[in-house]
Amino acid sequence: MQLKLNILVAVSAVGVVNTAPAADQVERWTPHGVSSELFESHAAFDPKTGELYFVRSSKKFSGWRILTAHCEGHGWSVPHDAPFAGKGVEADPYFTPDGRSVYFISTRAAGSTQSKDLDIWKADRRSDGTWAEPVRLPAPVNSSEAEWFPRPGPDGWLYFGSNRPGGLGKNDIWRAKEIRTGSWTVENLGPAINTPGDEYEPLPSPDGKLLILNADSGMFVSNWAGGKWSPRTLLGPAINVNGSEVGALFSPSGHSLMFARDTGEPLSGEFFIWRLDGHEAWPPACP
Repeated sequence: MQLKLNILVAVSAVGVVNTAPAADQVERWTPHGVSSELFESHAAFDPKTGELYFVRSSKKFSGWRILTAHCEGHGWSVPHDAPFAGKGVEADPYFTPDGRSVYFISTRAAGSTQSKDLDIWKADRRSDGTWAEPVRLPAPVNSSEAEWFPRPGPDGWLYFGSNRPGGLGKNDIWRAKEIRTGSWTVENLGPAINTPGDEYEPLPSPDGKLLILNADSGMFVSNWAGGKWSPRTLLGPAINVNGSEVGALFSPSGHSLMFARDTGEPLSGEFFIWRLDGHEAWPPACP
């Protein structure tokens, strides 16, 4: 698949090309009990349990906490702190496709809601289904500056944002790979993706052919072609409505994209779905 501006071009196995305008694809997703007058964003679904994890923060998008809810007979349960929750602010949960690990960012090392040193943490699932104590990823994955939105790609790299030294501007998109146990290599994605401004939320598609990213000028897409990421392209106006779109999440098939947007009063951050193929039944209905 390839996204260009606000048009999805999907090529079938027999070579038929279908196009669909993005303006017809976006819809609000506001499940009862999850949607509130506060800011909900950065959704993730546990592949093993189906539980919904998400970030709830103030209307001003501060004080982030990771919450979780499960599907009951009448709808989603009352959200509560994630089982691996710690002190400080925490955000950006993401499960590996097999459900064995979850990545997130946290200031728990500092133990303060005022700290700006957000680091990438990882928790592994025990054989009994509970979560082991989260582990902070080592340097050079984490730095003395903030890290954002850790997202493992099918290419074996862990993509993330960071405002560490050595980039092309402010926050840049980086990726890291463990080359041997405990030893990591980190690289900047370069000028096709990064600018002198801010880039901070990278999301590889499940098949590794697309990279969605957030920047201070909107939500963009890049295609993997010729062994590298192509120059980023701004997604169309159905996605970039007011510049507040964050927390993108592909469905497991890659046919749908969820994100959050500030809708203003009386609601704040709400979830939206872009159905790239026009009809995928995702996220799972509850009940």
